[in-house]
Amino acid sequence: MPPSTRQPTPDEKNVRALLDRYACPVPYHEVRTRFLGNMAKPAMTTSPIVMVQGLWGGEFPRFESMEALNELIDVLINGLWNALTRHQKRTEPFRLVRIAVLPTREGLAQLSLTRRQELEGFIEGLFAGQEEIDLPRKATASIDILGELRAMIAGIHELALDQSKPAPSAEIEVTLKHIQQLTLNMEKELHAVVLDCTRVRRQTLREMGAPGHTLH
Repeated sequence: MPPSTRQPTPDEKNVRALLDRYACPVPYHEVRTRFLGNMAKPAMTTSPIVMVQGLWGGEFPRFESMEALNELIDVLINGLWNALTRHQKRTEPFRLVRIAVLPTREGLAQLSLTRRQELEGFIEGLFAGQEEIDLPRKATASIDILGELRAMIAGIHELALDQSKPAPSAEIEVTLKHIQQLTLNMEKELHAVVLDCTRVRRQTLREMGAPGHTLH
């Protein structure tokens, strides 16, 4: 695989720049899945502001002005969060970030770590600090599969970091192709969770007599 030449979208560039500016400990790819997981919660207690604060451990970073705070809210909530809401539609499946890496131990470690963090971010956003949540049946099944996929990716990452194990480039290329397939499986199950939870929330809203409510 050649080094990545993909150009980030303007929105992505803005989000990445803002996260870097305020030394956010959560990487961009994990921020996306945290947000997605949180907005997929069946319980209607989603708070984008709380999720943004959680990126910095529960508090906003220090701002020099109110304008700077407004910029952060605009980029992360009005921009990224609202853009991710479209994945609540069956026709708009979520895609994990695409990164091209060289067939080296370092490249394998980078890609596997990224995928592991994305899955962990989704679960963290979905559970939002709770040990257990009530999920619909299909979502529960998909979460179980995602747990298995996360264990596989974590195993690949640990192996890539183990300098005592041989890692011929040909074998690394095969493993990278396996990760490509695992990525597709992850995306399928992530979308299944989002759709099933969205269905339950919409049903709850209808029962509450609020058919016009918009899911954000």
